[in-house]
Amino acid sequence: MARVTVEDCIDKVENRFELVLLASHRARLISQGASITIDRDNDKNPVVALREIADETLSPDDLKEDLIHSLQKHVEVDEPEPDPASMIAAGGVAAADSEEQDDLPETITFDQMSEEELLAGIEGLVPPEKSDDY
Repeated sequence: MARVTVEDCIDKVENRFELVLLASHRARLISQGASITIDRDNDKNPVVALREIADETLSPDDLKEDLIHSLQKHVEVDEPEPDPASMIAAGGVAAADSEEQDDLPETITFDQMSEEELLAGIEGLVPPEKSDDY
């Protein structure tokens, strides 16, 4: 039973820290019941994981993807966007929101203001009082 060192694995996984992450993840998988790809030889799970990486019975890229997947807590689901034509036909609300459409008023109107009315309204505003704060 030969000892496995980091030097045996460093040519398979370039970064020592990544090697530790991958080997520890693999050791946890073995502890949870994953099948091993080499003879155990009465070794503990971390040593078996390092030996698997050194013997290239497992791909480091596959281990890395599995590690990333195990750490993800939220997986985004790409939902299709509503069709613009259906939104126009529904009056600005998607057809899927028809239940919520019952709560909306029948017609939505906007007030129109000319540029002159806007300028007159702005001139009527009172500027804020000056203070020593700024």
